Amino acid sequence: MTLVQMQPRPAIANPVHGTAVEVMDTAGPQVCDDMSVEVALAVMAAARTRRLVVCDQDGQCTGLVTQTELTAVRASSAYTDRVRLRDILGDHRSFTSPVTTMAEAEHAMRSRRLGALPVVDGQGSALGTLALSR
Repeated sequence: MTLVQMQPRPAIANPVHGTAVEVMDTAGPQVCDDMSVEVALAVMAAARTRRLVVCDQDGQCTGLVTQTELTAVRASSAYTDRVRLRDILGDHRSFTSPVTTMAEAEHAMRSRRLGALPVVDGQGSALGTLALSR
């Protein structure tokens, strides 16, 4: 897959009646789910980002991983160089629609304790990500 340049946009600060597509960051780097943890960390470093959108072989968004999560996996005693992103996605298979209101997206993210959430279209392709402001 090709890496995509990221265009910074404001994170969700206060819920209003706008939609996810109005405040999302562009999809940013998208990587295949068969990528190793080491390579994913290298992609993050090169792209200067703290998260990656993960897609399957068909380009469908399967989740999102963060630098913190990948670093923790790599530090684990069970880690081997054969661990792939698809092996660690776990609960990160959460998505939102571009027409979801910002208030609904923020509520979903806070209740699931997610710092970021991929925005996907009707075909499952990643359009961008939403991030909570800290």
